[in-house]
Amino acid sequence: MKIYPAIDLRGGSVVRLVRGDYDRMSVYAQNPAETAQSLMAQGAKQLHVVDLDGALEGEPVNFGAVKAIAETGLFIEVGGGIRNRERIEKYLSAGVKRVILGTRAAKDFSFVEETVAAYGDAIAVGVDASNGKVAIGGWKEITDTDSMEFCKRLEQAGVKTVIYTDISRDGELKGTNLPAYERLADLSLDIIASGGISFEHEIATLRDMGIYGAIVGKAIYEKKLDLARVLEIAGDK
Repeated sequence: MKIYPAIDLRGGSVVRLVRGDYDRMSVYAQNPAETAQSLMAQGAKQLHVVDLDGALEGEPVNFGAVKAIAETGLFIEVGGGIRNRERIEKYLSAGVKRVILGTRAAKDFSFVEETVAAYGDAIAVGVDASNGKVAIGGWKEITDTDSMEFCKRLEQAGVKTVIYTDISRDGELKGTNLPAYERLADLSLDIIASGGISFEHEIATLRDMGIYGAIVGKAIYEKKLDLARVLEIAGDK
């Protein structure tokens, strides 16, 4: 299983939110590229990067920071405010390997089909769930779309990678929604688990389920989890 340490960006800094609440934000570093290099030194091979400002404003805001992170040579996937092909191409040209569609994917499914046809595996979709419903617009708007059914629809559309986040668990350091991933493991998608992963046994359980990847964020920054140990458990060497 692949481990994706998370770098969330706001105002050019590395931050973490609690349940996507921008008023409950902790700042961990001022230089995202240095953070990326530190994670790489601990063994990370890939990173999950989110432009939080971009998710709110609907356009990439922290592009310069993302570009600097990509220059480390790590495999970078990026989400937040990517809502047209111009932005997709801008990120891919900057060295990002995979872009994550969120709000636009939920509001305009034809855009998913169009971009998967054009860019293949470089397109992923982030499915952010609140009580089983898809959340969009920086998690500020909850739709009527069932998150599990949406994942099945993405599978049918040829999407390869889905990042599934239970918003209620994100940033709480209380554990992730393992039953949700047990259901998702039956799909042919590469599922990346996200939201609240805080314990070594969760890494082992997700690995044994056959989940493709897991995102670790606050638990690493707060030293609740040791990244090198997480990589060892996951078999991401």
